[in-house]
Amino acid sequence: MPPGVSKRIKTLSVTRPIIYGNTAKKLGEKRPPNAPAEHTHLWTIFVRGPQNEDISYIIKRVVFKLHDTYPNATRTVEAPPFELTETGWGEFEINIKIHFVDEANEKLLNLYHHLRLHPYNNINPDYPQKTDEISSIYYDEIVFNEPNEDFFKILMSTPGNLLPSNKTESCVFSRQLEQEELDRIDIGIKKVADEYNNLKAEITKQFGGNA
Repeated sequence: MPPGVSKRIKTLSVTRPIIYGNTAKKLGEKRPPNAPAEHTHLWTIFVRGPQNEDISYIIKRVVFKLHDTYPNATRTVEAPPFELTETGWGEFEINIKIHFVDEANEKLLNLYHHLRLHPYNNINPDYPQKTDEISSIYYDEIVFNEPNEDFFKILMSTPGNLLPSNKTESCVFSRQLEQEELDRIDIGIKKVADEYNNLKAEITKQFGGNA
């Protein structure tokens, strides 16, 4: 164990939710002064708390690796908000490296996000897109397994970052939406099972008990 790092608490895990992703909108007549002529969109990539809480008590910095065609393609954000705004014309995969505060003594976390500039073909009415802005946002949970004692105190001093119970305009995700998604999955599983049983019964009827 490195000097100055407290011992780890065995058999304990602490979870903190985050959201990450990007928003994007088409460039209008007013363009950023340094935007290349071929760039069509303004976009922002970010890592946040689910309700835009300050998560700098667990995250020290975030490194975004952009497409190699961007100058200084590796961008480091040292303080909240952990986000980066750029212009572009194409979609590509962004590597997101999350570095935790020194007290955590944890390895960095690697995430990948496909930059979305255009709307999905099949827009879900439960997740409406703004007409002037595209959102591609994901929910995840960081699990700290057996955190050390000092970092555990930090985690317990800020026990928030919880999903709201119901859908709100300010929060993309909620426990209500989570349950609705689980219900849709259950309905889909039942539909597949019913179709399988119906098809099996039809084949059995046509070919007898040998099917």
